[in-house]
Amino acid sequence: MPTALSLPLAAIAGAGLDRLLGEPRRWHPLVGFGALAAAMEGALNGGASPRRCRLRGLLAWTVLVLPLPLLAVWTIPPGLCGALIDAALLYLALGARSLSEHACRVADDLASGDLDAARRHVGWMVSRQTTDLDAAGVAGACIESTLENGNDAVFGTLFWFALFGGAGALLFRLANTLDAMWGYRDQRFADFGWAAARLDDLLNFVPARLTALSYALCGRAGVALRCWRRQAPSWKSPNAGPVMAAGAGSLGLLLGGAAVYHGRLEQRPVLGEGRPAGGQDIARALTLVRRSLLLWLAVPLCWGLLRA
Repeated sequence: MPTALSLPLAAIAGAGLDRLLGEPRRWHPLVGFGALAAAMEGALNGGASPRRCRLRGLLAWTVLVLPLPLLAVWTIPPGLCGALIDAALLYLALGARSLSEHACRVADDLASGDLDAARRHVGWMVSRQTTDLDAAGVAGACIESTLENGNDAVFGTLFWFALFGGAGALLFRLANTLDAMWGYRDQRFADFGWAAARLDDLLNFVPARLTALSYALCGRAGVALRCWRRQAPSWKSPNAGPVMAAGAGSLGLLLGGAAVYHGRLEQRPVLGEGRPAGGQDIARALTLVRRSLLLWLAVPLCWGLLRA
């Protein structure tokens, strides 16, 4: 196999396995990783000054995230065997099918008129309070999560895979998992989770902008780019802003706005242009993510073919 084609073909294989099999139902490595992270946080978080707590959080991040990617760098051999290992690691790191399954469940609930189930299931995808959302609010929350997690669960992983193979995919997914667990600005995690949040922002900076560009290219490009330029700077997350603004503009939807987090109402900026989201738009958001995924797989493959 030409060297220029090994990673593109491994990426296609890993994405194909994710599409075919989805996440392992039992013995998923990330479940064990999450349990280990929770135990380490319980042992190290608290009872220290803010500065010392930040240092403990950075130490915990280093111990949890770096060893496996470094081991992969040192041990994955070149050639076909290495490409197969890379594909397997990418499969374990990707979450495209899982994202689709969660979003489709919410869409099916809304289509059947079961608003209580839709609220419960969208609550598995977002951190905001969902118990009082109407159907439009549930749809909007689901689409926002679909667009943002398209970057976190798919494109960020593929970006680091393109740079470092399976080791890069591992690095990003483990770091992103710790951000999801620790990256909150509440009293418990403001200091201990500071390193996890900042390092995830750093690892996501380029992938998020490439994701936003992909959403634009696969939909209403002009509107998406305008929303990205005008609206993203006002969003509190430096990476979610471009992704969701471009995605909302590409779909011709209005997202963002007020939401309740941990019992407190937050007035978030409006993202996108057009009409409010409806249940039927969840499938459109998933189609946008899938088209972007095909673009991410096709471009490296074409580049590899040219170099082979």
